[in-house]
Amino acid sequence: MATNVYIDGFNLYYGALRGTPHKWLDLASLSQRLFPKHVINRICYFTARVSALPHDPQVAARQDVYLRALRTIPTLTIYEGFFLSNPIHAPRWPLVYPPGLPPSGPPEMVQVLKTEEKGSDVNLATHLLWDACRGDFDEAVVMSNDSDLAEPIRVVVQEFGKPVTVVNPHFRRQPTRLLLKVASSTLRQINRSALASSQFASPLTDAKGAFTKPAGW
Repeated sequence: MATNVYIDGFNLYYGALRGTPHKWLDLASLSQRLFPKHVINRICYFTARVSALPHDPQVAARQDVYLRALRTIPTLTIYEGFFLSNPIHAPRWPLVYPPGLPPSGPPEMVQVLKTEEKGSDVNLATHLLWDACRGDFDEAVVMSNDSDLAEPIRVVVQEFGKPVTVVNPHFRRQPTRLLLKVASSTLRQINRSALASSQFASPLTDAKGAFTKPAGW
């Protein structure tokens, strides 16, 4: 069966890769390892560009190198969303109370910048539905635990008659009930050994030359 794989990049990173030595992940190798009887037709990877942070100035450079590695996979396409930052007020931490107010009163508030990733879930849903509509796959795999994807998955399964397997990338969190309800099947967790066995070589080579995985990965 021709299978398309749709990957929520940040959901995968925070669920399965953060704090592990498996970040140099070859998504084609992982997809084939998780679904050895399937013919992987296309892999769609959804992410957003990060910016350098005061406590981690190299984070954007590391992401650039990883996206470069992903582009060596002929069947993979990267779709980018964006980050949106808005000022909000939040309690100062550790909690500080204005003079004269009891600890049970409201703490002092400070203005902070809240940054949210936007677009990955909408982009994933859009391409999943469009590919189902144009008959681009026999079966789909969605690698995410985002309950916002429940309705587009339901439409693909029930209206287009295409099976969708949901892969939960979170080691410490169960698949959401909404996804369990609509998916044709569920892989409740990615085996750590599958991650360890699905790493890119280092160095890799593309049209620009050889490059290696980021230091510390």
